[in-house]
Amino acid sequence: MNLVAFVGNIVEPPKLRESAMGNKFAVMEINVRRAFPNSEGVYEVDTLAVTLWKGIAQTTSEVAQKGDTVAVKGRIQSHTFEGNDGQQHRSYDIIAEYVSLIQKEGQS
Repeated sequence: MNLVAFVGNIVEPPKLRESAMGNKFAVMEINVRRAFPNSEGVYEVDTLAVTLWKGIAQTTSEVAQKGDTVAVKGRIQSHTFEGNDGQQHRSYDIIAEYVSLIQKEGQS
């Protein structure tokens, strides 16, 4: 099963774009606080780039703003590519399949 889910705050809101194939997509960045403190007792934050496609991209780009709290459910997608060093490398993308706006910035 390929499943990822998290809740966080939007750092960079999605900007709707169109792929070469004509599909709408957007990428947004979300800060997600870790569930446990580090050795100094501080809860670190990871910034995750999330790719949205088609209807999810359209809707989220219309309503989501910086600071909003969202829940994301999706999957991990991997890519293999040849780097400038001639070696094969792998990268991973988070593809959103569901986005829920939990709280707008400034509202409680």
